[in-house]
Amino acid sequence: MRIKTGLGQDSHRFDFDNKTKELKLGGIVFEGEPALQGNSDADVVLHALCNGISGGTGVNILGIISDALCLKHGITDSSVYVRETLNYLKDWRICHVSFSIECKTPKITPKIPEMKKNISELLGLETQDVGITATTGEGLTAFGRGEGIQVLCIVTMVNDL
Repeated sequence: MRIKTGLGQDSHRFDFDNKTKELKLGGIVFEGEPALQGNSDADVVLHALCNGISGGTGVNILGIISDALCLKHGITDSSVYVRETLNYLKDWRICHVSFSIECKTPKITPKIPEMKKNISELLGLETQDVGITATTGEGLTAFGRGEGIQVLCIVTMVNDL
């Protein structure tokens, strides 16, 4: 068996002026919270996941493929980007993902079970194979001070030769 990992990161600034867009993290809506800036739904969790898969496959997915889906075809749902990235795994399969979310708001912990369920279904994993942690970073960064959200993601892939 061969194993490799991909590291993904993404961050978005809050769009406090946009009252029509919803905040989505891991495909789950956080009602009553300010949305994030971006051409798509700006789901920073799923974007970090796409970047992690890119790191493992060596294919620049989020910057090229998702931009085409969003700008040319009007697709703004980041779960579509994740499904597209899975096409680049070839003989590899994802066996575990881990996310670290840094933000002052919203409170992530109450939504972790829903996020894990959604992400596990997207990837065809068991929920215990999706880890999600959250921190305010003690307010030391722009994210911890409430200006936006940053997510790091580790994707572990195996090839059962």
